Amino acid sequence: MDIKRNYNYLLSDLSSLKGVGNKTTNLLKKKNINSIFDLLWKLPRSYTDRSLSSKIKDLKINEIQTVTVIPQKYSIPRIRNLPNRVLCKDETGEIDCVFFNSYEGYIKKILPIGKEVTISGKIKYFRNKYQLTNPKYISENSSIIKQKHNSYSLTEGISEKVYNKIILQIINNLPDIDEWHSKYILNKFDNISWNDSIKKLHKPENIGKFRENFYQRLAFDEIFSTFLVNSEIRKKIKKIKKTRKKFDTKKQNEIISKLNFSLTRDQNKTLDEINKDLCSENKMFRLLQGDVGSGKTIVSLLSAFNSINSGFQVAVMAPTEILARQHFLLAQKIFPKNIQIELLSGKSTYRNKKNILDRLLKKQIDIIFGTHALFQKKVEFKKLGLIIIDEQHKFGVNQRKKLSDKAGKDCDVLLMTATPIPRTLTMTIYGDMDLSIIREKPNIRKPVRTYSKLESKIEDVIKFIKKEIKLGNQIFWVCPLIEESKKIDHTSAIKKSEYLRKLFPNQVFLLHGKTTNDEKEIILNKFLKNDFKILVSTTIIEVGIDFPNANVIVIENANKFGLSQLHQLRGRVGRGNKESSCILMFKSNLSENAKKRINILKESNDGFWISEEDMKLRGFGDILGFKQSGIKNFKLADPIHNHNLFILAEKEIKRIEKEKEDISRFKPLIKLYDRADIINDIA
Repeated sequence: MDIKRNYNYLLSDLSSLKGVGNKTTNLLKKKNINSIFDLLWKLPRSYTDRSLSSKIKDLKINEIQTVTVIPQKYSIPRIRNLPNRVLCKDETGEIDCVFFNSYEGYIKKILPIGKEVTISGKIKYFRNKYQLTNPKYISENSSIIKQKHNSYSLTEGISEKVYNKIILQIINNLPDIDEWHSKYILNKFDNISWNDSIKKLHKPENIGKFRENFYQRLAFDEIFSTFLVNSEIRKKIKKIKKTRKKFDTKKQNEIISKLNFSLTRDQNKTLDEINKDLCSENKMFRLLQGDVGSGKTIVSLLSAFNSINSGFQVAVMAPTEILARQHFLLAQKIFPKNIQIELLSGKSTYRNKKNILDRLLKKQIDIIFGTHALFQKKVEFKKLGLIIIDEQHKFGVNQRKKLSDKAGKDCDVLLMTATPIPRTLTMTIYGDMDLSIIREKPNIRKPVRTYSKLESKIEDVIKFIKKEIKLGNQIFWVCPLIEESKKIDHTSAIKKSEYLRKLFPNQVFLLHGKTTNDEKEIILNKFLKNDFKILVSTTIIEVGIDFPNANVIVIENANKFGLSQLHQLRGRVGRGNKESSCILMFKSNLSENAKKRINILKESNDGFWISEEDMKLRGFGDILGFKQSGIKNFKLADPIHNHNLFILAEKEIKRIEKEKEDISRFKPLIKLYDRADIINDIA
């Protein structure tokens, strides 16, 4: 293999590197370093300057120093566990090199008597003599030692010296990859190549220079490769020709006219975008993004109704059974009686499930609601024309692509999320899809008033809760932990439920992650029916169900949550037409960031603005658990600091799409950045 011309060298296994055996390979793989390319992104944190050489008389104790000496005498004790010593000299003095647990042969090899040797390490002083203990940097070639040596976040068992040798080996063998960017893009980064950028990235003097052209160029490559893959997926889906859906919007408007509220401008705009997709000969692959309580569900159901009136079946998948049932009941309420509606539930009897599956296959069911079980192999449709998936941020790009493929050519796909995220993240995470956004809240939704309260003032909160219960209202009480922890000073849900049960007998139920699904369904249904007044819970009540009678949420240790998560929790109330309140409880010793988060939440109910502020405070990788959803974090690019690069990448992708440019030159870029599995058939 011609290393210098073949970028596949960078995708090789670590064991192909000289001096890297199974032990080192396994240690690196523990840090998720699986290829040579992966090693390039483990950047130096700092460096040790060993370039300046000192004379023995000028050495400074407890500092790393470099000295050139001539070994004079070996002292190798015959008693085990005693250190081996080598007396070394220069024209100004003497120094002992001390070795513990080193073989005599090794010592004599690296420090030959009478040969000039350069040594670097931390200087000690013992019995009136300078001393170097177990020095790792020793060479007769002083140029190897006299340089700046990078310091990395190391895996245990790999020394800095070994790590530097591995990185240097890779840098020296970097292939001369043909440039993939246009002259216009290269000019933005002073025409620096990918190869030169990598070399500069690992130079000690460039640590932390995030604004330099080499760093910006590499960050842009990350962003652009993501956008390019998203673009290709979009194009592939758009190429799929489907049967146009034909329906009369008069029937849709009859349903709208019977609603007890008017659609917002955003809802109408989004409905028009979806209807246009449904009537197109190109397959729809659209994300409907909206803030909590913005009215996404009604838009999706109207889209479902139009698909049914085109002669197709519709499947609606929700993350939980109770949410699927809620959508099912709303459809029953607003759809005409001739529409056949079913719910596929885990609680359904075998006979009932078999009956539903038989009727689906015979097209005797128009729309079916359920959880992920809807997409099991045994669930077959006669003429599926639309899939609607609620709370889709659990799906990564690969999963979305597979879903679209599985749905068939005539089936449109509408994904929904109540997670407002910053534009740069939307471009990155959902760039493979067309996007509709609902920002406005329906007029019937009143802003949730948000207050902050010290934990020591809990009596005031209890008085407020008693007043709300007398008015017939219900309360969510959220705690960060299930049980008490000696290590973490957070309020536990169990302890708080016991405390509240004494104050409100027979009115408090507890819900947490260890509650079984069946118990959870029972408790939530009881709460929905207003059978009890206070639901104490961990954050599992974060996503989705409408409890119109719940108008107060108390969040303990609010400073321990991110802004976006607090906003999602707050969205559990204010679903009806009552005035609603969110009470953020906290301890007195708040950090500055915690104070900022609480003030931002008190200031606004706009989830999109809040998510932007959250990203500024916490960084993009941790917005509402996106780390946990399978989405890869960029290694260099950051949507806050590199916002301009995201915009540049978006413009370049649009230009390539408009000019229908051949993208085969980007094959190395896509393969290197580990996205070839998504569009692996690029020429």
